[in-house]
Amino acid sequence: MDKIQHKYVDARGLKLHIAEIGTGDQVVFFLHGFPEIWYSWRYQMIAVANAGYRAIAPDVRGYGLSEIPQEPEKSTFLELVNDLAAIFDSLAISKAFVIGKDFGALTAYQFAILHPEKVTGLVTCGIPYMPPGGIDQLLSLVPEGFYISRWKEPAGRAEADFGRLEVKNVVRNIYVLFSKSELPIADEDKEIMDLVDESHPLPSWFTEDDLSAYAALYEKSGFRTALQVPYRSLAEGFPISNPIIKTPALLIMGGKDYVLKLPGMEEYITSGGVKEHVPDLEIKFLPQGSHFVQEQDPDEVNELIITFLKKCV
Repeated sequence: MDKIQHKYVDARGLKLHIAEIGTGDQVVFFLHGFPEIWYSWRYQMIAVANAGYRAIAPDVRGYGLSEIPQEPEKSTFLELVNDLAAIFDSLAISKAFVIGKDFGALTAYQFAILHPEKVTGLVTCGIPYMPPGGIDQLLSLVPEGFYISRWKEPAGRAEADFGRLEVKNVVRNIYVLFSKSELPIADEDKEIMDLVDESHPLPSWFTEDDLSAYAALYEKSGFRTALQVPYRSLAEGFPISNPIIKTPALLIMGGKDYVLKLPGMEEYITSGGVKEHVPDLEIKFLPQGSHFVQEQDPDEVNELIITFLKKCV
């Protein structure tokens, strides 16, 4: 961890923090999800650097050590795609591998569609590619108390739910919830934070030091941008109506990832339906893996990633 360097780059008027390690000619970008920051890729960054690659993990605008936009409520996925393109330009990188997890996977997919010339290969964890409208269709099939449905509501409810707790406890509760295999769904008269009992331990692979590292940065950034992107911008339009990802791609899913419990999701992946949109896709399941598979099973994920990178070079 001590060898990971930190600096800032200007991306379209915002000062964005990036963590970096390695000096190889081949570059690997890592895009985090929620409730994550660059730190969630710590094991993978070190592994790919040791394998001869240059690893770069930005904090998304409004997350971690990156600057918060003046109007967080207007942030969109397309802005994240444009931010990543600006980071490429700022660092004089013409082409790289892009690896994304959770909503970072959504950003990676959109980047590969809009900037295919910049992507050598694509690795995603936790969420398969879905065509425009696919996520909205899924959300229409789950109960009102599903966490995404709650958090995508206009400002108010989620803020009040989070505001009852210390920031550290909010992050803790989300890690506990998202590491389970059940969909996080609250009863009508309950909130999402009520789903976690205070006595529930952290996942065995997530330490108090890890929690403190996350909490320190969320105490700085808050959750304003995080609730906007991904949750309140999920329904935004996409500039291409029927996009196909032609880049070589690898999807890594934990076998116990709660995402697989979404209606039709597991079948969509295992039947090969996702390959209609990502033809050159390899799919790997880690049977015991959760939604945080890259932190839970870093050695297995690292091996899958490095094998894929070497195959694409």
